[in-house]
Amino acid sequence: MARYTGPKTKISRRFGEPITGNGKWLTKNSNPPGQHGANKKRKTLSEYGVQLKEKQKAKYTYGLLEKQFRKTFEEAARRKGVTGENLIKLLEARLDNTVFRLGIAPSRQAARQMVSHKHITVNGDVLNIPSYNCVPGDVIGLKNKSAANTIITGNLKGKNPKFSWLDWSEAEMKGTFIAYPERESIPENIKEQLIVELYSK
Repeated sequence: MARYTGPKTKISRRFGEPITGNGKWLTKNSNPPGQHGANKKRKTLSEYGVQLKEKQKAKYTYGLLEKQFRKTFEEAARRKGVTGENLIKLLEARLDNTVFRLGIAPSRQAARQMVSHKHITVNGDVLNIPSYNCVPGDVIGLKNKSAANTIITGNLKGKNPKFSWLDWSEAEMKGTFIAYPERESIPENIKEQLIVELYSK
């Protein structure tokens, strides 16, 4: 399964944001990675460089590599509406991201692992495909055996109330994907229009 396995703090320092989940090291060293740190003279990015950096940020945030990200963009371009907003909505609707948003896992990486290891069910059936695109009405929960595992349930923190496109039942330990989220409801700091401009070249 293709995924980024390099140093996560280095990625966060590159963008100056805790995009890989834990940003505690940014308070100690927020300089971009490199031998000379803050003393290195860095060139001003070109228009292409700015667009590429934004695409890379989105890829690392949601844990996709280039081929899968491009396929998601092509699907967003086929759909009605604004391509950039469609792209972010499709990324948010991925099963691994939905598991993370529901509070079942502490990070997207942990959510991806839970899905791959067959701990997650969708509409009652075990599904181990992190890239599965949730659709309105899908019910996401833990497999019975996994729900009895104290290590897994110990990480449950419940859904953040601001994610209005999801519903979470504490008693049943299940969540429902109600609808695709509106762009203004998604907290990620991504300028999707720059990504559209990059792929339009």
